[in-house]
Amino acid sequence: MVTRINLALQGGGAHGAFTWGVLETLLAAPGIEIAGISGTSAGALNGAALKAGMIAGGREGAKAELDLLWTRVGALGDQRLQGWMQPFMPYVGSMMQAVNTFMPFSAPGIAAQVFSPYAYGPHWKNPLDRVVRRFQFENVCAYDGPRLFVSATNVRSGKIRVFSGEEITAEAILASACLPTMFQAVEIDDPRTGRREAFWDGGYSGNPALFPLFEPDLPDDIVVVSINPLYRDDIPQTPLEIQDRINEISFNSSLLRELRAIHFVKELIAGGQIARGTMKDVRMHLISDDALMTDLSSATKVSATPLLLHRLHEAGKIAGQKFLDKHGADLGKRTTIDMPSMFS
Repeated sequence: MVTRINLALQGGGAHGAFTWGVLETLLAAPGIEIAGISGTSAGALNGAALKAGMIAGGREGAKAELDLLWTRVGALGDQRLQGWMQPFMPYVGSMMQAVNTFMPFSAPGIAAQVFSPYAYGPHWKNPLDRVVRRFQFENVCAYDGPRLFVSATNVRSGKIRVFSGEEITAEAILASACLPTMFQAVEIDDPRTGRREAFWDGGYSGNPALFPLFEPDLPDDIVVVSINPLYRDDIPQTPLEIQDRINEISFNSSLLRELRAIHFVKELIAGGQIARGTMKDVRMHLISDDALMTDLSSATKVSATPLLLHRLHEAGKIAGQKFLDKHGADLGKRTTIDMPSMFS
């Protein structure tokens, strides 16, 4: 028996390699069919790679395309970001401890307040461009295979824009991953508004967006792959820790709002205030590793070194398998997120 599920893939820069590992585990499970994918930022890249690979070569094709994506991202990290630090970093935990101890501020954060990506003028080039444009977009946009949704934030309105089908171009994916302090806004001719719109990272308005997965033809199960910690036990004290936690809360806020709305609807359905079948009774699931992610920070999100990507990939595979071992039998039957505790 095959169980159909939807995937909701969070963004988080290089931490998206964790999702790569999770997807590899899910693709190896023959009893699971991925019917829909909603992705933001790194989640959009993962979703596009999975969809393109699936169309080209089934599950093995999807695995190969994901491998290729993160190989390219790792090469980009060595050349453009913080690859010069790699020889001095025995493991990621030591790296973050050293950074927080000896440089308790965010150099990129300070630079973002002084410099603008527009200061480079017309010669500026998004470093992700050459990674994204190597996707086979006839496969990414194909009618067959999992339905793919990519989210970005409209700069003028602040509203979410969900791209699907033939709307998913290289520009749409670049827009979904466009951090405004690092990249110039991505401009796209938008027939919905009749003008050329500018877009920033989708994480500001939907990280990831769940509502596109409520379509009647998609299954009721949504598996969220989280790479931004929902909970941190320690109170942040250094400027860097405070800024990191602010970013985590900001990028989780839209997801929590949608989860709260889902929980409210489920309570109404269970209590008989809404007739079953009137609204979709979504079953929610979560794959995460907050223990790992709390060891990291925003600095590692832009440090796509092979060392970091390998660790995250392996952690994602383990987390995915733990989820299947514990909750695989619940898919298609019941929600596995403790929603009452989450919102109590």
